Amino acid sequence: MRLQSNQSLLIIAGSIFVLLLVGLFFGLPGVISLATAEESSDDSDISDYPDFRHVTIYDSGEKLTVKTDAPTVAEVLSRAKILVSATDTVEPSLDSAINADNFFINIYRSRPAVVIDGLASRYLMTSSYDPKTIATEAGLTIYDGDSVQPLLNAQFLEFGAASVFEVIRGEGATLTLTEKIPFTEISEKDFSLGSGKSSVVQLGEDGEKTLVYKVKTKNGFEVSRELVSETITREPVTRIVKIGADPIEMHPLTASMGRNRYTVTRPDGSIIERQETYYDLPMGLVMRYRLRDGCGDGTYSVRADGVKVDHEGYVLVAANLDRYPLCSVVSTSLGPGKVYDTGTFATTNPEQFDLATDWTNPNGV
Repeated sequence: MRLQSNQSLLIIAGSIFVLLLVGLFFGLPGVISLATAEESSDDSDISDYPDFRHVTIYDSGEKLTVKTDAPTVAEVLSRAKILVSATDTVEPSLDSAINADNFFINIYRSRPAVVIDGLASRYLMTSSYDPKTIATEAGLTIYDGDSVQPLLNAQFLEFGAASVFEVIRGEGATLTLTEKIPFTEISEKDFSLGSGKSSVVQLGEDGEKTLVYKVKTKNGFEVSRELVSETITREPVTRIVKIGADPIEMHPLTASMGRNRYTVTRPDGSIIERQETYYDLPMGLVMRYRLRDGCGDGTYSVRADGVKVDHEGYVLVAANLDRYPLCSVVSTSLGPGKVYDTGTFATTNPEQFDLATDWTNPNGV
C-alpha cells in the first residue's frame, strides 16, 4: 500500500511539474485572437484610398486579411493586436515597409526545445525547425562531422512538452558558419513627393556569406580556428528611400558661395538636384587634349567675372563623362557651358559640375 501511495504521489507531482513547465514556456506573449483585429477585413475596392493596402497575415494556421494604411509590418501587427515575442520569427521583418497591395506576413511561433550535449542540457525557445540551427541557437558550436538528431522517445516528465535534440559529436576538424551581411540604406531626394513625405522604393534585404574555419582542439575543447574560405552566397539588397523635398531656385555660383545647389527639370519631366563647385587650374593642356579630340580650338580665356571660357564663350565644365560626354553643351548657373574635363567628384556625385574659374589665384591663367 505504501508503494502504491508513493507511486500516486509521484504521478501527481509529475503532472504538476508538466503543467508548470508548459505554463512557463507558453506564458510568454503570444498571439491574441485574430478576430480582435481593429482593421477592416473586407475585400472592398481600395482604389479610392491609394494609401490603403490589403495585407494578409498567416499565424499558426490562422489567416487574416486586413485593409490598412500602416507603413510597416510592425505597425500592421500592432493595429491588429497581434503580439510577437522576441523568439518568434516574422517574415518579412518588423521594420519592412508595406509598399504594395496584397502584401503577405508570415509569423512563425517559437516553442520550447531542449538540446542535449553530453551530460549538459540547454533549454530555449525557438521558431526554427532545422536541428543544427536549433543547437546553434542554444549556444553550442556544431562542427563539420557533428550531427543533431531529434529524440522521439524523450522522457515527458523530464522535459515536458519541449522538443528534444541530441548532439552527436564526430571528428570534424572544420567548422562551417553562415553569417548575415547587413543591408545598407540610401536616401534620395524626390522633388515630386513634396517636403515632409517619404517613400520606400526598394526594400532592403540582408545578404549571406559562408565561412569555413580549420579548427584545432585539445582534450575535446577548441583552442583555435583559422579562416580557410569566405564565400558570399547572397548579395545584400540596398534599401532605397525617397525623401520629399521642395525645388531649389537657381542662383549664380560665386567665389564666396563655394558650393551651389539648385534643381533642374529634365526633358522627361523628372527633377534632379544640381551641385556646382569651382576650381582654379591652368587649362592649357586640357584644351589641347580636347582639340585632338575634335572639341574646341585648343585655347581658352578668362571672362571679366573670372570665369574661364572657350573661344565660343562656353564656360569650361568638368563633369561625369558617363552622364555628360566630352564636348557636350550643358546649362550652368554662369551661362551655357561645354564639358572639357572631369574629376574624382564625378564618382560620388554624378550630377555635379565643377566650373573652371580664376577666382582663387586671379592671374589670368
